[in-house]
Amino acid sequence: MNLENTKAQMRKGVLEYCILSILANNDAYASDIINELKQARMIVVEGTLYPLLTRQKNAGLLSYRWEESQQGPPRKYYTLTEKGKTFLDELDNSWQDLISAVDSINNSRSKSKS
Repeated sequence: MNLENTKAQMRKGVLEYCILSILANNDAYASDIINELKQARMIVVEGTLYPLLTRQKNAGLLSYRWEESQQGPPRKYYTLTEKGKTFLDELDNSWQDLISAVDSINNSRSKSKS
């Protein structure tokens, strides 16, 4: 089994959650989101972001606005909607449940090694 592929799949599984978390802090331009994801080592391919943003927008979790840029064409800034904030709160709870479940399994494994 390929470790790098498994790690990439794990990151991909939480990428939508991370995008919403980033936007909960501030509205952001796509390249700002990409930079934050790269700094956290959460994104491998930049082209992955745009379909996710579109899917989240179509689901009503995000909206966007155009802003003029001094350095080229207008930029699209994404904003978390009220529905997106509610959804993110639910994901926060699910994430904590998942962490607890994985910790429980890992703790059982550690005890059986002793």
